[in-house]
Amino acid sequence: MSPFHLIRASMAALLLTGAIGLASCSDAPNAEKAEVAAGDYERGPHRGRMLRDGDFALEVTIYEEGPEPLFRLYPYVNDRPVDPRQVQASITLGRTGPKTDRFTFTAENDYLTGPGVVAEPHSFDVTVTASRAGEQHRWTYASYEGRTVIAADAAQAGGVTVERVGPATLGETLSLTGRVEITPEGQAEVHARYPGRVMALNVELGTRVSRGQVIARVESSESLQTYAITAPISGMIVAKNVNVGSITGGGEPMLMIGDPTRLHAEFLLYPRDAERVRAGQPIIVKSLAGDYTFNGRIESVLPSADLTSQVLIAHVDLPYQGGIWRPGLGVSGEVQVGAGQVPLAVRTRALQPFRDFTVVYARFGTTYEVRMLELGRRTPEWTEVLSGIEPGTEYVVDGAFLIRADVEKSGASHDH
Repeated sequence: MSPFHLIRASMAALLLTGAIGLASCSDAPNAEKAEVAAGDYERGPHRGRMLRDGDFALEVTIYEEGPEPLFRLYPYVNDRPVDPRQVQASITLGRTGPKTDRFTFTAENDYLTGPGVVAEPHSFDVTVTASRAGEQHRWTYASYEGRTVIAADAAQAGGVTVERVGPATLGETLSLTGRVEITPEGQAEVHARYPGRVMALNVELGTRVSRGQVIARVESSESLQTYAITAPISGMIVAKNVNVGSITGGGEPMLMIGDPTRLHAEFLLYPRDAERVRAGQPIIVKSLAGDYTFNGRIESVLPSADLTSQVLIAHVDLPYQGGIWRPGLGVSGEVQVGAGQVPLAVRTRALQPFRDFTVVYARFGTTYEVRMLELGRRTPEWTEVLSGIEPGTEYVVDGAFLIRADVEKSGASHDH
């Protein structure tokens, strides 16, 4: 990353720190008050949140040992367990979106359980109601996770951009490896017209020459006359097989000239991939260090020079671009071998890790919150979404790492 981008990222992070009121799965008394660190509330015997009203108390837990997380409520009177069959309870979860989940509980063993799954993220405004022996009880509190509030100007300064989740065309890609070579049209062999002795040689390996330039003189073995040898093309001396005094005129060329501005990438295609690659398919060529990329197309697919090999060679013309592509440079390629429409997709660069999930950050006004995704096919540009976010939801594409960094810095935890 350049110094400019490092400075911009640092400033953006400071802006976000000043603008964000982050909330983890830790809770506050209500949504309007400042959030408190995870654990800053009374916990019950099952490590859940204790809600008290007079001598009655209800311990709220999310049981996550099974296949899906479920609410479990444990009732107490004067801190002693009460038969759950004596208690009626419900929970309402207000989520961003806005969306509301409601749970009605029934007695099971020594607790009350709700039939519905507590969907991720576990980030919501909670309302709990309970009744026992004709008495009504009600509590409200906020339980946030992976959520932050960012002012619009701070988000803009941080480089945050958003798009809406929707359909996309995913191109199926195939990864290839190869290297940059001078094209056949950019190479020329230099031969002596008549056998003889090399009397003068005006070039060395790496010498740049122009077409028509005299590069050697040879004395004919028959006539003993010296004649000039000129460069057939402009380029660079890339191979040298003679020195002054050498006898030339056989089958081997004296010199090889290569034009470093006429380049292509050659990719190896093994039998399992060869049938899927065709001329005309789009391909992204990258240097192995990832510093340079080029969007091109497969120009041709040809057999290798080794006639006994089953390997084919895919050729991609490369622009000179001031010399960033050099003969012998290793490259990778992502060739698009197919395409299909999917109903829901997000930009691949928007994906971020969060706990054990891959997420994007959904935006609701100035509030940003994680969305845990179930993913399908992935390409460098798009990733198919199977579940976890509603169609049309705005999500962060650029700047997501800044939000993630602030969530991690705050110590956001999955705590109930």
